[in-house]
Amino acid sequence: MSDTSKKSPVTGAAGETGAEIQRSRVFGWEDPAISADAVPHHSGLDFLREILAGRLPAPPIAATLGFTLEEAEHGRAVFVLVPGEEHYNPIGSVHGGVYATLLDSAAGCAVQSVLPRGMGYTSIDLTLKFLRPITVDTGKVRAIGTVLNSGRRTALAQAELRDSDDRLLAHATSSCMLFPVPVS
Repeated sequence: MSDTSKKSPVTGAAGETGAEIQRSRVFGWEDPAISADAVPHHSGLDFLREILAGRLPAPPIAATLGFTLEEAEHGRAVFVLVPGEEHYNPIGSVHGGVYATLLDSAAGCAVQSVLPRGMGYTSIDLTLKFLRPITVDTGKVRAIGTVLNSGRRTALAQAELRDSDDRLLAHATSSCMLFPVPVS
C-alpha cells in the first residue's frame, strides 16, 4: 500500500513548489451585450480593433479561460494564453476544450475580420487535430487564425496553436455561416 499522506511537491510554471502555488482564481467580465450591440455598427476588423484598444470589452469566455486577443488584421486574428493548472484535465495536461476554444476563437475572429459592417458569423463546424500536449511548462501559446475563403453565405478558416518555439500543437479548420446583424 502506498502512503497517501506523503505528497511530492508539485512544481509550477515559475518553479515554485506545490505549497506555494495558489490554486484559486477570481475573474470578472463586462456585460456581453455591450459588444454584441456594437457589432452592426462596425466592420468586423474595426470591431476587433475596438476590443484590442479596450474600447469594447472582450467576451466573457476570454476572462473565464484567461486568454486575450493579441492581433487582428484583415483575414487574421491571434489569441494568446499562458496555460495554468486551472486548464488541466484529470491526467495533468491542458483540456482539449481549451484547445478547441482558442482555435475556434482564432478562426472565427479571422472570419470576422473580413466582414463588412452589419454582418456577423457563427461557427457551423470545427475539425480539430491535437498534435502535442500542453502543460504549464509549455509557456505561452498562440492561436493564429487565417481565412482560407470567404463567400456571401459561408467562410472557411483555419487556426494553428503554436508554442513559443513555433512548434505546432494543434490545427483546426472551421466553417462559418455569415448573416446580416440587425441594428438593435
